[in-house]
Amino acid sequence: MLDDRLTEKMNPRSADIDTLSSIEIVDLINAEDGMVADAVAKERVAIAKTIDIVVEAFRESGRLIYVGSGTSGRLGVMDAAEMPPTYGTDPTLVQGIIAGGSGALVRSQDGAEDSSDDGALAIDERNVGSRDFVLGIATSGTTPYVYGALTRARERGARTGFLLCTHPTSELLDTHDVVIAPLVGPEVVTGSTRMKAGTATKMILNIITTGAMVRTGKVFGNLMVDLHTTCDKLQNRGERIVMKTLGVDSSQAIELLEAASGHVKTALVMGFRGVELKEATQILKDANGVLSLVIGDLTEDSIP
Repeated sequence: MLDDRLTEKMNPRSADIDTLSSIEIVDLINAEDGMVADAVAKERVAIAKTIDIVVEAFRESGRLIYVGSGTSGRLGVMDAAEMPPTYGTDPTLVQGIIAGGSGALVRSQDGAEDSSDDGALAIDERNVGSRDFVLGIATSGTTPYVYGALTRARERGARTGFLLCTHPTSELLDTHDVVIAPLVGPEVVTGSTRMKAGTATKMILNIITTGAMVRTGKVFGNLMVDLHTTCDKLQNRGERIVMKTLGVDSSQAIELLEAASGHVKTALVMGFRGVELKEATQILKDANGVLSLVIGDLTEDSIP
C-alpha cells in the first residue's frame, strides 16, 4: 500500500479484524473512534478562523458553500440542509454541492469526483462571488472535483478553505484562506474514510455552522430562538423557549407565537416589549437580529 496519504495507509491495530468476533470488532472500532475528538481539538485554531470567515461572509450577505464527493459531499449537503429548520435561515445561506448531483446522495455516482471541470461548473452555476466562502471537503486531499470547484471559486473572487484528514501540502496551505486537517490516522478498514475521517468531518461542520449561527444572533443563551414553528416538534420547542424565557404559561406562549407567525425570536420581542408584530420586527432589525441587545442576557435578573 504505497500511498503517502494518511487516509490510505494500513492500520496495524486492525490488521486481523477479519478474525475477530463481533464484540471484538465493536471494541476495536470504538477505540479508533475515540481518537477523533482529540484530532479535531488540535485543529481548534483553524476551525475558529473558519467560523470568523463564515460570519464575515454572512454579514456581507454572502454564503457558505460546501463542495465534496461521496461521504464528504453528503455530509456537506446534510449540514446545509439542517440550517433552515434549526436556525430559520434562508435555504441559500448554507449550501452543499456534491459531485454527481442530488442523485449521488443516495447512490454512488462512479467517476463524478474525477472531473475538475464539473466542479468548476457547479461554482459557475451558483454564481459564486467575492462575498462567498467555499469550503472544499476531501478527506484524502486529492479529489479533482473539489480542486476544480475551489480553483474556480478563487478565480471568481471568493475566499476558500480546505478540510482534509491527511497532511496538507505547502501548496494547499499557501493557496487557501484556511486549511483544517484533523489527522485521525488510518482507517479500521483501509481507505474507508466514511469512518473516522467522516466522523471528524461531521464534527467539524457541526462546530463551524453552530459557531457561525451563535455569532450572528441565531442563538439566545443556548436556545435556538431563530426558528419557525413549522411542525409539531418545532411548535413544542418554540412554546417551551417562550415559556422559559418570558416566564409565561403555555397558552400565552401559543398566543404570542401565533401573533408572530410562528417565529420564536419575534414572539419573544413582542412578549418582552409588549409590542405588535411590525414593531417587533423593526426592533430586531435595528439590533441586527441579536436578541440579547433587545431583552438582555438570558441569565440576567431582568428576564422573568
